[in-house]
Amino acid sequence: MYEKILLAVDGSENSIRATEEVIKICQASTHPVQLEVTHVIQDVSNSEIVLQQVKPDNINRDGELRIQPNEAELQNANIPYTRTIERGDAGKTIANKANNDSFDLVVIGTRGLNGFQKLVVGSVSTEVIKRANCPVLVVK
Repeated sequence: MYEKILLAVDGSENSIRATEEVIKICQASTHPVQLEVTHVIQDVSNSEIVLQQVKPDNINRDGELRIQPNEAELQNANIPYTRTIERGDAGKTIANKANNDSFDLVVIGTRGLNGFQKLVVGSVSTEVIKRANCPVLVVK
């Protein structure tokens, strides 16, 4: 079974579904699971901050808000966890964290992009699958 799981969340419905799958895994485990919940804040360039009047404090607050529904699910199920909020390219950052911190499993929701959307904006879950050295469970 998995001893160390990384749950990557973004505030979406599929992210909540991914959290529900992690709860099932943790509850089925015969030993304690070390669970880390992470959210990656996409880097915002200086020009975006000026043009869109994005305030860095608002970006951090948004990250905190996006992770709260997932935390509530875990707390309701009495699943212990730690949490981190990272900055950078989401797919690369999640995969690097999984590899550098020796996670046994990454669980991530998918946004359900169509083929054209994936071509234009890419897919975080696809990037994690390509880069992570451990199994990746993608929840739709």
